[in-house]
Amino acid sequence: MEATYSAGLRPRPQLIISDKVFNVLLGVAGAVVLALIAILGSSLAFGSSAALKVFGWHFTIGTNWDPVKEDFGALPFIYGTLMSSILALLIAVPVGVGTGIFLAEIAPKRLAEPLAFVIELLAAVPSVVYGMWGIFVIVPLMRSLQEYAGEHWSNCVLLSGPPVGVGLLTASVVLAIMILPFIAAISKDSLQAVPRTQAEAGLALGSTRWETISGPVLRYARKGIFGGIILALGRALGETMAVTMLIGNNPQITASLFRSAYSMSAVIANEFSEATGDLHTSALVSIALVLLVLTLAVNALARLLIWGVVSQSEGKAA
Repeated sequence: MEATYSAGLRPRPQLIISDKVFNVLLGVAGAVVLALIAILGSSLAFGSSAALKVFGWHFTIGTNWDPVKEDFGALPFIYGTLMSSILALLIAVPVGVGTGIFLAEIAPKRLAEPLAFVIELLAAVPSVVYGMWGIFVIVPLMRSLQEYAGEHWSNCVLLSGPPVGVGLLTASVVLAIMILPFIAAISKDSLQAVPRTQAEAGLALGSTRWETISGPVLRYARKGIFGGIILALGRALGETMAVTMLIGNNPQITASLFRSAYSMSAVIANEFSEATGDLHTSALVSIALVLLVLTLAVNALARLLIWGVVSQSEGKAA
């Protein structure tokens, strides 16, 4: 049976045309994003072809980086990037989520609004400023901590190394401070989006304030909070200047948190303008390609883990 329209309900032609134009514009916007990713990936693949032809996929597991002998391996840089990002998340996630809970659920409005504004401003601070601040503030503190650890825990492999101040842990601490505003701000917004009925229902059933926040409120907001953590992870993986200034820039793989390391973005920033030959330049482009693939893979894995956790929790709740 064909649908009939009264004169007042019949769609106007200009509205139909505007909807079609709107849909086309949205499709073009999505296609532009996909095209940019494809262009970026193909450009990096083309630029890295010379190095990959010489070293193959052994490039990703090689541990030597010697531009003079034209022997290149990216594993120390992959290790430094992953370790600094993981350590930064371990530091920033509890503090960031806790700050978001405080701003959304506990702090009075007259305190929460200006404090949230200040936290969001931290995300706009240039990374080189964080690097300079880390050199003058965090490095001396870390040097003192290394001296204390050397005197009292000299046998601990994780805390071994000379007290120079710069190193993997130093870069991770500053990196954690840099990604903290993303986690805190998105956690706050996610918690404020939770319907008040969720908290009121928990309190009405006799739950304490902590039980209400840690139970139905966080359960409702967990998707947004996890999204903020993934955004912070992407920022940590690609951070350049602050990490370059504080990580020590030594391509080595070590268990000690105090020793120097190197990240993929740092080696590109340090050596690309001074590359000694075509193979050296191609090796640096290959590191950029590995960084792109690694970022996409880590974020995809994080998404899968989050979907799994959320689906499991919703299944239990049902």
